[in-house]
Order: sequence, then structure tokens, then C-alpha cells
Amino acid sequence: MGKIWEFYEKLNEIVYVCDIDTYELEYMNRKACEMYGLSSFDEVKGKKCYEVLQNETAPCKFCTNKCLKEGCFYEWQHFNTELEKTLSVKDTLVVEDGKRYHMELAFDMAIQEEQKKIVQEYISNESMVNEGLRIALAEANPVRSIEVLLAYLGTHLRSERVYIFEENSERTLDNTFEWCGDGILPQKDILQKVPFEVASLWYESFRRNESFIIKDVEAIREETPLAYEYLYPQGIHSLVVSPIYEEDRIIGFYGVDNPPKELLDHISTLLWIVGYFISGLLKRRALIKRLEEMSMQDQLTKLGNRHAMIECQNNWNRDESIGMLYCDVMGLKRINDEYGHQEGDHLLLRASHCLKRSFHGQQLFRIGGDEFLVLCRGLTEEEIRNRIQKLKKDMKASEAMMALGLVWEPNADRDFEEMMAEADGLMYQDKRAYYEGKQ
Repeated sequence: MGKIWEFYEKLNEIVYVCDIDTYELEYMNRKACEMYGLSSFDEVKGKKCYEVLQNETAPCKFCTNKCLKEGCFYEWQHFNTELEKTLSVKDTLVVEDGKRYHMELAFDMAIQEEQKKIVQEYISNESMVNEGLRIALAEANPVRSIEVLLAYLGTHLRSERVYIFEENSERTLDNTFEWCGDGILPQKDILQKVPFEVASLWYESFRRNESFIIKDVEAIREETPLAYEYLYPQGIHSLVVSPIYEEDRIIGFYGVDNPPKELLDHISTLLWIVGYFISGLLKRRALIKRLEEMSMQDQLTKLGNRHAMIECQNNWNRDESIGMLYCDVMGLKRINDEYGHQEGDHLLLRASHCLKRSFHGQQLFRIGGDEFLVLCRGLTEEEIRNRIQKLKKDMKASEAMMALGLVWEPNADRDFEEMMAEADGLMYQDKRAYYEGKQ
């Protein structure tokens, strides 16, 4: 069975043992050997402790042998000139096989201070994160939640700008959210479809699960000139960016510009934590957007539905002209009865495509099973009738005939429902003329 102190072999602090009467070294653990540049304890076993540990020729004046008691620790601090470190020391007396030994445990106080700093930083980060999330989640709208959170971070991190970039379908980057401090010019509008290569270095850090820090933008001028071309004109001299994930996939990043340099590493840690919450808010935004689209969109044709039409009606500029084209797909019931609803859906899709082509840029709605409505803003009656001629040719070629009724007014002061009723009546006249012509 080994000596009691061998229990400390793998401890990450310095441990040594010497004979209290002869000062001969009996044991040094792995960490102690490493700190003194020894490959193994055998190199110094039996040598005087003061020679090896303090580079002295006689017992140290500060030796604590006289202060030691078995079962008690004597605690003190000491600057070791050999290691050039201030150590926090715990000494005790150990009796083994009738011999008395001085056992010492020494801790690097710089490491202790660093650990204390890390703990304090963690507490500070946790407090900031909790408060930021509290005020962000108090907002009902996820977009507003993100805006509030970015503003909170920008203010408390003393940064000039906080932003989010998201990848788009074209594999470029869009600046989708932005907060700017007082006197800072917004950059969001000009930072759309940014080439992915601008952030390529940042993504290399993200893949290593690290934030990316630029302490001085001039340092990247030669290495990544494209990124420099984007950053320098914005007045950016330093930044910290961190990834945003969706599951295990990076979908973008967010960051801060020009924070105090002494906070860069602190901000890096904080952003990494907050990134997971921003990812959740972006998912929530996407879900609500999808629900809104479903509530305002016809799922077959992807045109607006009746709810969307009412929303459009409520927000119409009364000073603009309004053209209202009421459309009815002819033969839908017969197609459904004879060939099934799948063929009927194909007919509706062909009709909707005709409307999209002829009235591109105008507002299109499916307001019933076989009824569509086109609302034209700011077009003259002649311009609308020219589009109708184009539509009729397209309907014939697409085998998707519709009866049409147009009402046009120079401004939108007229009652909306009244206009719809008139357009509906004109559509039925067109429908009757179509079937009479076929007889």
C-alpha cells in the first residue's frame, strides 16, 4: 500500500512531501514535477526541499515546520521566486512509520483569480441574459421581441450597432434586424444579398464552435480584403459575431460593432449563450408568419383569400383610382362532376395563372369556390381593358375560360360592396352572353 500523499498524484495543484527533520524530498506529484520542469520525481528524490523548490543553500527563513500540527492545516501565501508565482499554501504534519513529514499543497493564486473572474463573468452574463430575455419575451410579437433584445444588448454592451444576418435561398446574406446607437447611421437597407464570401472567415470559427472577434479591422485588410471593403466604409473598427443555429445547421449570425475593446471576450461568451434564444425567436417569427399567410392565402392558388381582400379594402388609398374585375371560372361544376375534383383544381390553377400573368403587380384574390377578384390600383380604365384583352387570349390558350365584369372609378370613395355587386352583375351578363353564343 502506498503513502497517504500518493492520493494527490493527479491533483491539478502542487503537492510535495519532505522529511521534517532532514528536509529530504520524499514525494512530488505530477503537477509539481511539471511546474519545476522535471520528467519524473526520481530526478530529485532525496535532495533537500529548499534546494529544489527555492534554489536555496540552507533551510528557508520562512519555513513553517515549527507551525505544523498533525490533523491541522497551516495556511499562508508566498511568492515563489523559482516559479515566479504567488502561491496560496496549505501545510500539515503527517506521521508515517514513525517518521514526521511536512506535506504542502500549493495553489496558483493567478489561476484562482482567473477562476473567480470567470465565475463573476458567468454571474454577470446570466443576469444580463435573464433581464434581456425578460423584457424581450414580454412582447407578444416575435419581431418586436427580437428588436427589444437587440436594443437591450446594444445599450448594455455599449456598442454602436447590433444586428442579425440570415442566409437566404440564393446563398447570400440579408441583414434582417438592426439596432443603432445614437448618431449611428443604419446600414440594414444596403446590406442585403451580401456575398457569402464576406463572412467566410467567420463561418470557419463558427464550425469550431467559436465566436469570431475582430479587435482591429485593419488586421484583416490583407487577409480578407472583401470583408474589409464591407466593414471599413461602415466605420467598423472592431466586432464580435456569433452563429445562429436551426437544429445543427448554421442559418446566419448576429453580432455587435465597436464595443469597448476590454469587453470583446466577455461579449463573445454572452453572444454564444443568447444565440440559442434568438434562434427560438426566429423560429417563432417564421411560424407566426406562416400562420398569417395561411389565414390570408388561398391554399390552392396561393392568391389572397377573402380575409386578405377585406384587409386590402380597409387600407385602400382613397385618392387612387380603383379597377375591380370580378371573374367566374366557367364549367367548374361540370368538370368536378364528370372528371373529379382533382381536375377541377387543375382548372382553377390554370385560371389563376392566367390572372397572374395578365395582372402581374396587381392584387389578386380567390373569394369563392370558382370566383376571383382583381383589384387594380392607379391604372386607367383603358390600361385595365388592354390587360383584359391579353387575359382573354391567355384564357383561351390555357382552356380556362372565365366570365368577366369590370367596374372602374377615378378614386376609391365609392362604397366597396356596392362596386363588387355591380362588377358581379356585369360578370353574370358576360357569362350569359358566353353560353348564349355557344348555343
